[in-house]
Amino acid sequence: MVLLENDSFLTELTRLFQKCRASGSVVITLKKYDGRVKPVPRKGQTESFEPADNKCLIRASDGKKKISTVVSTKEVIKFQMAYSNLLRAHMDGLKKKDKKSKSKKTKATQ
Repeated sequence: MVLLENDSFLTELTRLFQKCRASGSVVITLKKYDGRVKPVPRKGQTESFEPADNKCLIRASDGKKKISTVVSTKEVIKFQMAYSNLLRAHMDGLKKKDKKSKSKKTKATQ
């Protein structure tokens, strides 16, 4: 997995969306990141760790290529605006839900 800066992550994410436009999918995950690079110790050992800053880890994958970035609280607003514009631009290939199949199921149960 490649850890990128925020701007380069957005450009690589754009490339992933363009690559998977015809067929395929892009999986994006977000989670809280406390800055640890080692796993949490077991219950028997106690170690106090206080993160200095709240961060968010964002990962994207198309099945073959994986990219990730860490967004700090200072950069959240700027990153969120650019990220939402990127998603709006590339979410036009979604399929609409078939409403007929849902109505048939409700009629059959009544």
